[in-house]
Amino acid sequence: MRTYIVTFRSVTYAQRGEALLSGAGIRCTLGRTPRWMEKQGCGYALWLKVNEAGGALALLRDAGIPPRRVWAQRADGKLEEVSV
Repeated sequence: MRTYIVTFRSVTYAQRGEALLSGAGIRCTLGRTPRWMEKQGCGYALWLKVNEAGGALALLRDAGIPPRRVWAQRADGKLEEVSV
């Protein structure tokens, strides 16, 4: 199962995203975005472990909670930014 890190521009968006996804039965963890991922100061992110993040990202977009960036864990364990 791949890990995805979905970053947001504010803690409010991240908290709303966590509530939305949790309510839909998608497990996620809210936390500070690692500094190396954010060039515009500190931010907040959700960590997801799902087979396909597309459903989670569609829920966020439909609810008006836009992610800033999305990172996916590769087979070798490294993270790479993916298009949303």
